Amino acid sequence: MPTTKKESVYFGFIMCFGMVLVMTVYNLYLNGMIGKVNFYEGILEFFIAFIIALILDLFLVGPNAKKLALKFTANTKNKIYTILTISTFMVIGMALFMSAFGLATMILHSGYNGNFILVDYLSVFGKNLIMALPLQILIMGPLVRFIFTKYIKPKRINLV
Repeated sequence: MPTTKKESVYFGFIMCFGMVLVMTVYNLYLNGMIGKVNFYEGILEFFIAFIIALILDLFLVGPNAKKLALKFTANTKNKIYTILTISTFMVIGMALFMSAFGLATMILHSGYNGNFILVDYLSVFGKNLIMALPLQILIMGPLVRFIFTKYIKPKRINLV
């Protein structure tokens, strides 16, 4: 989809905004924090998560997910396989990192009530992956690609 660095930033910005918005509400719901966190705390948590996700998308997870996905799909000519593979690797990578952020914010809000932090992290990661993968593939991916091609990607005029 994006072919330049500028387009990649726009695409990543829109994708991160949508994914972080939905996943923030989802995690607040899972942790029973809706109604306990005031509006400003929720906005602050969203903003911090968005900045972290955008940095991860542009500089760490995104480039590595694309490289890995392109290796896996090198022998296919069907773009949908490449898109789905990139999306899957992106979700796995982002869920790995953002679940740590989510666990940390949960501990900051309500203290640590668990016995073993690795088990709690794996639980948070699993719940986030179960939500994020279908959200990305079925809703956000197609929606962001539509927005990107309709409003951001420059239209090329054929002169022949």
